Amino acid sequence: MTENFGAKSTADDVLHGVDLTGRRFLVTGTSSGIGLETARSLAAHGASVVGTVRVPAKADRATASVREAAANAGGSFELVQLDLASLRSVITAADEILSDATAFDAIIANAGVMATPLGWTVDGFELQFGTNHLGHFAFVNRIAPLLADGGRLVMLSSQAHRVSDVDLTDPNFKAQPYDPMVAYGRSKTANTLFAVAFDERHRERGIRGAAVMPGNSLTDLPRHFAEEDLQKLFDTVGKSRAEAGLPPGELKEIPQAAATSVWAAAVADKDEIGGRYLEDCAVAPIDDRPIPFADGARAYALDAAKAGQLWAKSEDLIAAAR
Repeated sequence: MTENFGAKSTADDVLHGVDLTGRRFLVTGTSSGIGLETARSLAAHGASVVGTVRVPAKADRATASVREAAANAGGSFELVQLDLASLRSVITAADEILSDATAFDAIIANAGVMATPLGWTVDGFELQFGTNHLGHFAFVNRIAPLLADGGRLVMLSSQAHRVSDVDLTDPNFKAQPYDPMVAYGRSKTANTLFAVAFDERHRERGIRGAAVMPGNSLTDLPRHFAEEDLQKLFDTVGKSRAEAGLPPGELKEIPQAAATSVWAAAVADKDEIGGRYLEDCAVAPIDDRPIPFADGARAYALDAAKAGQLWAKSEDLIAAAR
């Protein structure tokens, strides 16, 4: 890794001078926010990008900037309908992609929901665990044969993984009170553990998996927060960091929040980032202090044994739902 990037770097900064012509990427959740900017930046540097959205008709206008960038740079952009909260939709979307039989250089699992009220996916999973983790788990594993030798899987995690480890005994909150942020934190820990396990299982083909903390930014992800509740969250984060002697957290602009995703997918040394948790275009340190809003990764999110247990549990849950 010869270039030094950081928290202020944008996706275009990371890809400056990089020609992605002939390279193909899949990005989930490209209708807005970080996923939209990730797709636009890749396409603007010549890549062929497949983006997934829940409602393609509504996403056509939102993704116009990606199509324009692709046209100007000689890349391409196409949309596939995917609802991660439905295993039927996951299978349909994956099979559509598999039918094309064209390899991907990287898969960027970006889509997700945050701090939703208690709810359930079509298949009866708690909505955040079911969408953020199980939907991606089923989708990525089904299309994994299209990931080229030497390719990469980039799973978007979050600082919120520090809130809670996964609960393998009660992943759907059937036997405990539901807390939206705990559920979100568990789903983001699951995303990181999936990257760790995927990395282990596909390393023999030169494929590496990594988890990304994109940075906090004002996208539509926290749409389930009332404005005053979102401000309370920001205040809590600031107080927690100050009490721990940490500098104030800073919100990123969306192009900055997309930087670590494209860095991991197209620029970083894959063998240096494989099986790791990344933030600010770098491998993040382990920080096991019980501070939910500190930087770095909690060790439980990178535990290989726990990753294997989650993989087995996820397979069982999906099999039982079919």
